Amino acid sequence: MSSIRILILSIFGLAIGLSTAAAAEKKVRLFILSGQSNMVGLDPKVSFTPAVEKEFAGDDVIVVKNAASGQPIRRWYKKWALPAGAAEGSSKPKNGDLYERMMETVTSALGGKKPDTVTFVWMQGERDAKAGWQAVYYEALTGTVDQLRTDLKHKDIAVVVGRLSDNLKNDQGWNAVRAAQEKVAADEPFGAWVDTDDLNGTHDGLHYNKQGYAELGRRFAARAIELNRKQEAKK
Repeated sequence: MSSIRILILSIFGLAIGLSTAAAAEKKVRLFILSGQSNMVGLDPKVSFTPAVEKEFAGDDVIVVKNAASGQPIRRWYKKWALPAGAAEGSSKPKNGDLYERMMETVTSALGGKKPDTVTFVWMQGERDAKAGWQAVYYEALTGTVDQLRTDLKHKDIAVVVGRLSDNLKNDQGWNAVRAAQEKVAADEPFGAWVDTDDLNGTHDGLHYNKQGYAELGRRFAARAIELNRKQEAKK
């Protein structure tokens, strides 16, 4: 074999090796956005997705949003139970049905890929606060995260919680849900909460305007990036 041919084969082999190594280092990063109306109003393509794609430019970034307006957390948490002394109307939605819908969307988006990192971004709680179900909110949210751990077979999930705004700051149930959301973020190994108090719209104290949703996406992305980097630093 001539020296030129040997050199060509060596270069070819090196190129394949480098390509394989690069592919091996490329991570699949899954971001799941879910919740009720203020998550429905958020368009990830405006500010969330561009931020995480820029930060993790060398990775396979998958962003999935699946949300539904005006829904209680029981529609995500399968083991939800009415808190003692609380009441509910005749319409009783099925526990966990929106979670199942969300997971179908996630499975489709992954297309058989196994995520290296999973980040769960949650914006919900208004319905539970108004219904008087705040006593079981902490358990329901941590339980939903645990469902994700089991179903995705992924122990280290980053959890970003959008804390309810101060729209009903004098309401006991509302404040209890806010406190529960902060506690979930504090108790999760890789958790954080996002302040939304300044995002209330001028005509609607509960929902945000276009600029508010764009800012919410940026805040969610910043926390998600921070937690992903924190996870990497621990390994």
